[in-house]
Amino acid sequence: MKKLGLDGTDIRILSAVQQHGQLSKMRLAELVNLSPTPCWARLDRLKTAGYIRGYHAELALERIVDFTQVVVTVSLGSHRKAEFDRFEAYIGKLDEVTDCIATGGGMDYVMKVVTPSLACFQALIDEMLATDLPIERYMTYIATRQVKTSQPNLAKLVAKSAK
Repeated sequence: MKKLGLDGTDIRILSAVQQHGQLSKMRLAELVNLSPTPCWARLDRLKTAGYIRGYHAELALERIVDFTQVVVTVSLGSHRKAEFDRFEAYIGKLDEVTDCIATGGGMDYVMKVVTPSLACFQALIDEMLATDLPIERYMTYIATRQVKTSQPNLAKLVAKSAK
């Protein structure tokens, strides 16, 4: 929050919109515990300032807080179902891991990790390696800028899968 003067109420509004998408004035006010008119005025101010990019509620995180984004590939030493389940359960509890996909081929998982700093990322990795997870090797790739992020075009996806 050191980048700009957002207060706790602004953060609650952004969090509610991120979690729920577009909301009615009454529902948003209820979620953030603020009366409807000032809540809506704050939401308008946040929209005008560019903190909300769209209504799948993608936040302009770089305008809110400094962070480090790292792509991590992980290969497990054991390929038993119990080991995959244990790794996935562990990852599922980490707020810093924003995306994790299981892959076939040379690596078992590709993760996107967002932390306040590179030092925090390294502490997270050190903690993961200190557990009894069957991580055989991992590789990290520091993200330098976001080139594209989007949701799939549902109409095209459905049309092409129907063929």
